[in-house]
Amino acid sequence: MTIHIGAEKGEIAETVLLPGDPYRAKWAAETFLSDVKQINNVRGMLGFTGFWKGNRVTIQGSGMGMPSLSIYVNELIRDYGAKTLIRIGSCGAMQDSVKIRDVILAMTSTTLSTPSRGILRELNFAPCADWSLLQAAADAAQAKGTPTHIGGIYSSDVFYDERPDLNEQMVRHGILGVEMEAAELYILAARHKCRALAVLTVSDHLLTGEALPSDEREQSFGDMVEIALRAAFPDAD
Repeated sequence: MTIHIGAEKGEIAETVLLPGDPYRAKWAAETFLSDVKQINNVRGMLGFTGFWKGNRVTIQGSGMGMPSLSIYVNELIRDYGAKTLIRIGSCGAMQDSVKIRDVILAMTSTTLSTPSRGILRELNFAPCADWSLLQAAADAAQAKGTPTHIGGIYSSDVFYDERPDLNEQMVRHGILGVEMEAAELYILAARHKCRALAVLTVSDHLLTGEALPSDEREQSFGDMVEIALRAAFPDAD
């Protein structure tokens, strides 16, 4: 048990999926896992452990933004022995070729700052995904026929952004989408020699103003969860 996670030792799997929304964690666990047990409800940040095709998995909410995710990932790795961490979340598209409901696999994540900035100081560290997870996720997405894009994303530390000039440069430099957590996840995974990947569903579009209707989100997010699970366990039947 830690300050933010109420699970006992042994109740968290080595593979952890990280949605930001705790209720999305509940939905994903109930939809995709068997023999599910709730292992955390501290501060309402729900976590569940169960099995997917015989493989033990934890799905733990991580909150919004890099500071919140950093708390959970640090505790999951240092106190519970998590080895593979996959963010499953939504993002906003930043390229015309990326459409609503598409999936983005984040190869790299650009950012202005993360909670790790105090450690890295003047170093412009390049946060990137684990190659084995990225490759397996790409294979899973192709097998499902899910429209998927692989490349760089932008992890912002603000939701209500007032820097249109910065967004213009992201678009100009080919950034696929924007979210708020992946860069810190990748840095922490590198620091602790773990594997990490962000699998993201496009829920809105910064260029067109489109947004995924709320009643269609769960079906679209289902593809993302299955891709994440198959990336973690590529040999599962």
